[in-house]
Amino acid sequence: KMSSGAADLRQRKKQNCTKSDKMAPEERNKENSKLGRSPKYMLIQRFAKLFFGCLAAVTSGMMYAVYLSTYHERKFWFSSRQELEREITFQGDSAIYYSFYKELLKAPSLERGVYELTHNNKTISLKTINAVQQMTLYPELIASVLYQASGSEEVIEPVYFYIGIVFGLQGIYVTALFVTSWVMSGTWLAGMLTVAWFIINRTDTTRIDYSIPSRENWALPYFACQVAALTGYLKKNLNCSAEKFCYLLVNASTYTFMMMWEYSHYLLFVQAVSLFLLDSFALAQTEKVHEVYRIYLFSLIVGYLLQFENSALLVSPLLSLVVALMLSKSLQMNMKKSTFVSRLLKIMYIYLVLTVAVTLNFLLKMFIPHKENEHLLKFIEVKLGLNTTKNFTMNWLLCQESLQAPSQDFFLRLTQSSLLPFYILVLIICLFSVTQVVFRRICGEPLKETVKLEDGRIGERPEIVYHVIHTILLGCLAMCLEGMKYLWTPYVCMLAAFGVCSPELWMTLFKWLRLKAVHPILLALILSMAVPTIIGFSLWKEFFPRIMTELSELQEFYDPDTVELMTWIKRQAPVAAVFAGSPQLMGVIKLCTGWMVSSLPLYNDDDLLKRNENIYQIYSKRSAEDIYKILTSYKANFLVIEDSICNEVGPVRGCRVKDLLDIANGHVVCEEGDNYAYSKYGRFCHEIKMNYSPYVNYFTRVYWNRSYFVYRINTVISFQS
Repeated sequence: KMSSGAADLRQRKKQNCTKSDKMAPEERNKENSKLGRSPKYMLIQRFAKLFFGCLAAVTSGMMYAVYLSTYHERKFWFSSRQELEREITFQGDSAIYYSFYKELLKAPSLERGVYELTHNNKTISLKTINAVQQMTLYPELIASVLYQASGSEEVIEPVYFYIGIVFGLQGIYVTALFVTSWVMSGTWLAGMLTVAWFIINRTDTTRIDYSIPSRENWALPYFACQVAALTGYLKKNLNCSAEKFCYLLVNASTYTFMMMWEYSHYLLFVQAVSLFLLDSFALAQTEKVHEVYRIYLFSLIVGYLLQFENSALLVSPLLSLVVALMLSKSLQMNMKKSTFVSRLLKIMYIYLVLTVAVTLNFLLKMFIPHKENEHLLKFIEVKLGLNTTKNFTMNWLLCQESLQAPSQDFFLRLTQSSLLPFYILVLIICLFSVTQVVFRRICGEPLKETVKLEDGRIGERPEIVYHVIHTILLGCLAMCLEGMKYLWTPYVCMLAAFGVCSPELWMTLFKWLRLKAVHPILLALILSMAVPTIIGFSLWKEFFPRIMTELSELQEFYDPDTVELMTWIKRQAPVAAVFAGSPQLMGVIKLCTGWMVSSLPLYNDDDLLKRNENIYQIYSKRSAEDIYKILTSYKANFLVIEDSICNEVGPVRGCRVKDLLDIANGHVVCEEGDNYAYSKYGRFCHEIKMNYSPYVNYFTRVYWNRSYFVYRINTVISFQS
């Protein structure tokens, strides 16, 4: 029965495809003859609209990439800096990613470079890692191959080639958002407004200003392309060639997105939930939705194999949900008729899918060994208030700005650019329309094959319903974690721009208001042009001067203390030396000098998290002997203490590194509602600067400046005072 049902679906899909291909020209010819227009005239008009729309989309992407490049040059004076000063601009995990790109270019051959990355024992002391798997280094592999294969060694410096690719991808990102809004609204004016809002709200739409090599800057452009293709794929009455093109693009972009970012399967899970809800209410073609599920399944399998059997993909919620949907598909085939039994089956279907998905995920986690994301689950427990902890790493993560609830400034910025008010307006209209459609479906009313402008039923378009659900789910995440705003805000720009430029949305509103004084179709067409034009002029007047000021201002980014530290390490430290210090600084040391370090700013490995916590003890109230034992256990030769951490005066008391260490070590005493740090030892980073015993017995100061103090860890300990 299942095989015959699947065959029926495929046959119906072919028939619908051929019908739409045959009927569309006939309907257009009839309409053209009524208007007195020849088919040739209409063909030229459609071609001109497509040509200028594509030109506007590509131009928008290119201009945004040029804008980012110009802004980056003005901010860092990149062209006038030495190589060391340029590399210091890469901070934290960004420094690690770029350092591996450098190592690949220095390798005698690509094969040798890949082997050294997959069997890397020159980065972290006493640890051999598969850096490609653990740090998702496929972007660096691709960049290094392109740099060498294109013969760019004599044309452009490696750093410019690397950041140029990232800026180019951001241009593709903007172009994909442009196309998505254009496909949904039918006018490329919506695409222009999307790009304008995206750039104006750049602080909340992208992290490109702060962290160029971060994984999301490589991955999210591919996700935007996937969303654009999926939007086209979900449309009704799509001709066969366009449908096949969208299907292939969804395939390619989904797989690439999964290879670029270790957390990509979580974002695809949110998308899969959106499609599941869309399909559950029979608002989209079931066969199309299940084709997307197959794409997810294929991408997970290929990703698992190419990511060195990454067990995190096997225990991901995406795999459990997709398998549950596949298993429950047979029940959904009996839900076509609008009877009481079919409605009961629909409720059973939703319940069955959720139950099977949760059970399957539990069983997979029970039988498949995995450690990659355990800390993520612990973090969620603490974040939701289900658990409390004194663990340093968990509390440190909770204190990060990106993992806290969004501030009022975030909503104020979106309101000042008029984005948030229009998004809320569009979302409310679409939500009410979708609710009406769902109610009609429950009552047994079928969906219309083609929704016309005068119908005022924007909620019957599956691509619109998908985006409404998707932005709501992403918005819920963004309300919990500020870092999620970089996933949500770009699609807020897109949905708001689509809404104000869509005559269908205005027509839906006028249908509810029952306008009689003015012809609603005419008014909808006028507003779909007038409102975005007014918004565009107001944005141009208010924000264009600010953007031009940003590009004309010469900003100063110079860190002489860090430059001096890196220069000293390269000149004075032994080649085999191992450095210990804060993970963020260790990333910069690894990039700028190539020396081995004892920790890295990576948070997807339990061993590295434990290392980071142990080495952070240099800022706690522990004895010199304790710190010495910790450092020598990782074979460290030099210790770097940062004055900014040791003397940190944070805006939030309790979130400073030293406060978190005192809590974790039990050095906090509560008296009359106030917390006091207490220990029989002074704070190590302060005491070691005093140069008295026992600190001088274990450590010898070899270099210092205003920001950093470097100590050699003695191999022979003298206890003479």
